[in-house]
Amino acid sequence: MPFQNRVTPFGEIVAIEQRGLFTGNRGIIHDPATRTLLARRWASKAWLICLCDYESRRRTVMGGRSWTELFFLDEAVALAAGHRPCFFCRRDAAERFQACWASGRREARPSAATMDAVLHDERLERGKKRLHPVTGPLGALPDGAVVALGMEAFTLRAGLAYRWTEKGYAEPRHLECADGLLTPPSTVLALGEGYRPTFHASAESINGGK
Repeated sequence: MPFQNRVTPFGEIVAIEQRGLFTGNRGIIHDPATRTLLARRWASKAWLICLCDYESRRRTVMGGRSWTELFFLDEAVALAAGHRPCFFCRRDAAERFQACWASGRREARPSAATMDAVLHDERLERGKKRLHPVTGPLGALPDGAVVALGMEAFTLRAGLAYRWTEKGYAEPRHLECADGLLTPPSTVLALGEGYRPTFHASAESINGGK
């Protein structure tokens, strides 16, 4: 039985058999004695995207009290859920994200805490995942942005929409409209300024992936 530690594009933490490219955290939100989640879904505004393999370090998943290991299919999904690259284990990516964020928002490079505060407001509304309006054609959104249509999430890439599933991305399709944007607006601006998220192989091998 898998642990309840896989994150969907809607920011929900579920128990599914999915191997992800990244881990990350929102603080300590589990009981190490039972290795199960607590009622809360975050304990910090710093929602991070981390490497699964860093300097050959090994951790017992949900076995300690340092942080709760969460897992994402890929970086686009993690960004959609409201996370950002970690400055400790992914410093180069974090600094690129920070620079693209500043360029997109037309401001000086923000601190990690400033980005976390903005993202916390943009990802949540009354404690639930916030859905932002799509103000233009989907084709104008940058690669890596994730939109919602009904109860499904689609990662946009190279003019195609890849539906997130428990097993990876489904066959891509052209999407004409969406109910809203899952990726926080400030992150969308960073993507538009050139931040390139890492995509899962299921968006690489299907026709249209690049």
